[in-house]
Amino acid sequence: MRDLFHEELDSITADHIRMANLVHDAIESATRALLNADLQLAEKVIADDLSVDNIQHALDDRTINIIARQQPVASDLRTLVSSLRISADLERMGDLAHHLAKLARMRYPVSAVPEELKDVIFEMGVAATRIVEKMVVVLEFRDVNRALEVDKDDDEMDILQRKLIAQLLNPEWKHSVETAVDMAFASRYYERFSDHAVSIAQRVYYTQTGEFAPKA
Repeated sequence: MRDLFHEELDSITADHIRMANLVHDAIESATRALLNADLQLAEKVIADDLSVDNIQHALDDRTINIIARQQPVASDLRTLVSSLRISADLERMGDLAHHLAKLARMRYPVSAVPEELKDVIFEMGVAATRIVEKMVVVLEFRDVNRALEVDKDDDEMDILQRKLIAQLLNPEWKHSVETAVDMAFASRYYERFSDHAVSIAQRVYYTQTGEFAPKA
């Protein structure tokens, strides 16, 4: 009976990793769509977000069912309750990539990103993919040391966001208010994407140690 229970726990982790890989592809593709005004790629990100949603719904139903049947305690209960939080964070990360793709679609056939902001948006996209790659390792191997690193990696995203906002507030900004609003929203989507990855890493730390991760 316990073997079956732990197989069910392993299947939950496998689905989290599956969601995380989809989210990784989504943020990478959304960044390219945004920078290159790639409508086809933007539409794919938007459509594929449904897959992340569907996995979350099925996973949460299964997790609740396991809790009801097995009545777990201690570390097993922490793992199952945290599963619900982790799947919600992953679903939200998919939504944020979706929002970036919708921004690319809305401004097509031109790029939503002015030329002078392309480097920083590219860097934010790279930082987002890097942090989710580390988050996948944390999920797969329950690596508490890597979990602490994710929080530190988030600092890079915060620096990039401040860099972008500073350019929007520069008196020499020559683009429309509409473009400034688009870029402010885009930077917020990347920053929140990173925050959700931190939340997941902290949840893994909690499930493994029974303690909340110290602040970086």
